[in-house]
Amino acid sequence: MFTKKAMELAEQKQLDLVKIAPAATPPVCKIMDYGKYKFENAKKEKESRKNQHVIDVKEVRLSISIEDYDLGVKAKNADKFLKAGDKVKVTIKFRGRQKAHSNVGYTVMEKFLTILTTEYSIERRPKLEGWNMIMILTPKEDRSKEG
Repeated sequence: MFTKKAMELAEQKQLDLVKIAPAATPPVCKIMDYGKYKFENAKKEKESRKNQHVIDVKEVRLSISIEDYDLGVKAKNADKFLKAGDKVKVTIKFRGRQKAHSNVGYTVMEKFLTILTTEYSIERRPKLEGWNMIMILTPKEDRSKEG
């Protein structure tokens, strides 16, 4: 249909002529109430934003000389973060000569993992990067909710 004829038809119906695919040849247009169309799109977008959950990365810092009780407290915090659906970044910062004993850092990380009660998956295994050892944990997806 020619553009002029489409414009006349839209005016008769007191609606707008809206280009749906302007890049196509010939361009695709639709006769509709543009204000109502924008309102419904905004409403759908707002609804989809309301239902989504933003995943944050929470950090738990440890040291190679951490005591068992303190390690338990840090693990309890990590459990809380994992249950909330957030990722947990576990960091050990080495100072001075501690860097020569990175194997102790690995054992602290393993001990930390045994204390955790929430189901998790390791996104990134413990790795020494400079003066820090970093490990990232993610909550395990619950297959029963997916449906």
